[in-house]
Formats: sequence, structure tokens, C-alpha cells
Amino acid sequence: MKGSHLFLCLFSMSCWLNLMPTAGNKIFHFGPCRISMSMTEIRSGFTAIKANIQARDPIRTLSILSHPHSLHKVKSSDRCCITYHLFNFYVDKVFKHCKTEDSYVNRKISSIANSFLSVKRRLGQCHEQNKCVCGQESAEKFKQILANYEGLNVISAAIKSLGELDILLDWMEKSR
Repeated sequence: MKGSHLFLCLFSMSCWLNLMPTAGNKIFHFGPCRISMSMTEIRSGFTAIKANIQARDPIRTLSILSHPHSLHKVKSSDRCCITYHLFNFYVDKVFKHCKTEDSYVNRKISSIANSFLSVKRRLGQCHEQNKCVCGQESAEKFKQILANYEGLNVISAAIKSLGELDILLDWMEKSR
């Protein structure tokens, strides 16, 4: 009898611990989808290379993410969809083209890309389970971001997008 109480207690504790985010992770709610991610790790990696990356951006008059209304006033029901598309965008388009001659910067970019890939997979599961509903507004906002990106050559657009990563991270934390 004592053994079964101990087992039940340990089992309950392990289930509770599995629901808790790991150290440094935050839970983000993207509509009905909940994703745990280490924003501290991503921000730390980005902060270490931000000045270097932004110095490589020759076009200061254009923004990819902060074009009027790109990420502003996204409905909570559309947040999962646009976040899913943005993480796909960064993994599939941005990180692939952000290579420098500086191995330290490349390692930081790779670390950030790996974190994004992990979140992209989890968001993909929500998307496959139809938890990420894509409304017309989120589709239009993402089309605008793609148009801004595709208006530049691939390398310049990737560097600019990486240099604007803090805009995405701030938006995610603000609307958390």
C-alpha cells in the first residue's frame, strides 16, 4: 500500500514537471497553440551579433518587418498563423543566406537558426492539427513581409531580416 502511494506521488510529480517549461523557457500562446521556447537564449545570441549584422546592411531606409502595419495589430486568432509563417520564413529564407567570414558570427546565427527550427517544428504540429487558423488579415500581412524581402537581392534581404530579428522577438514578447 505504501509503495502504491509513493508511486502515485512520484508519477504525479513527473507529470507536473513535464508540464513546466525548462529553465529559461517561456510559454508563448499563439492562439490555441502553446509553445515553450528559450527567448533568453535567442536574444543573447542575437545581441552578440546584432551590431555586426546591422553594420552589413547597406539599406537603412527600408524595413522588412516594420513596414507599416506588418506586425502591428495582429488579431490573437491570427497570431499562430503569422508566427508559423514567420518562423518558416526565417528558417527557409533568412538563415540559409546569412553567412559571413566571421566564424563567431556564423556560430551564433547557427544557434539562433537551430532554436527557430525547433519552434518551427512545434508550430508545424499545431498547424497540422488545424490549431493555426489563417485569416485573410494575417495572410495579407505576411504577403507584405515577403514582398519587402523579395524586393531586395537575396543576401541583402537575409541580412536585413536577421538585423530586424529584435522586431519579431519584441512583438512576440509584447503579445505573449
